[in-house]
Amino acid sequence: MANCQAINLKSSQVYTSCYCEENVWQLCKKIKESRKLSSTQEKEDVFVVFISNENKTVPLWKQSAAEDPEHPVVWDYHVILINKTEDGSMVFDLDTKLLYPCEFSHYSNETFKTDELLMEQFHRKFRVINIDDFLMHFASDRSHMKAENGDWIKPPPLYPCIQTSQSSNNITNFVSVDPNVGWGDVHTLKSFNERFLENHSR
Repeated sequence: MANCQAINLKSSQVYTSCYCEENVWQLCKKIKESRKLSSTQEKEDVFVVFISNENKTVPLWKQSAAEDPEHPVVWDYHVILINKTEDGSMVFDLDTKLLYPCEFSHYSNETFKTDELLMEQFHRKFRVINIDDFLMHFASDRSHMKAENGDWIKPPPLYPCIQTSQSSNNITNFVSVDPNVGWGDVHTLKSFNERFLENHSR
């Protein structure tokens, strides 16, 4: 997984609490920069995954924000990065208590467990986006992190907002689980696991 060596060390990454989408954007930026310097021809794919549902209630286990490690944190959405090669898939989640990076099947089993034991309102959906599409299209003015009085709910990153030539704010299209909106493919937990447990890259 040569192209992801630049992000293998958790402590070296750009990180702002509660801004998982921007943390992952920074990981993607590092990967793209390392690709320019790499001569490897190893076949691999890197994907950004937005985890949410229609109710914005997704329980995730083994998150650093959990007061009790045996209980989940219920987020409105969460974002991770997956590197898939012919040798398998690795998950990069800067908010997990699991290993970083973490082998996909272990991460999925520990973090998502199963939808069969959850009420339908808590079933997770997964928008899987290619790294190039994410870097090209994602934009956020961070307005979703402001209270009605204009105060920050959580302090924002110190670097400028992520924008593109086309948009200054389209994060809702990435968080959405409507397959007709935004970029990438939307999966159930079952089809998401099947996609990244396969032995061959897509």
